[in-house]
Amino acid sequence: MKNLSHIENKIQQLPPFMIEEVEDFLDFLLTKAKGQRKGKLKQDWAGELKEFSEKYTSLELQKKALEWMSN
Repeated sequence: MKNLSHIENKIQQLPPFMIEEVEDFLDFLLTKAKGQRKGKLKQDWAGELKEFSEKYTSLELQKKALEWMSN
């Protein structure tokens, strides 16, 4: 691992309210790093939209999914 003193020096030059922002960003990055999966993409959801297959085309389902997510 790299020596982190150059990052520490930069952080120490920031005003206090920006140091809080740096900490928030670090928390975000840590959460993001934990969420990354190694290996293959899981597709255990496959077939879950079967009930909609006769009512909607795949394009219509994509549009519906975006609609549902925005609500």
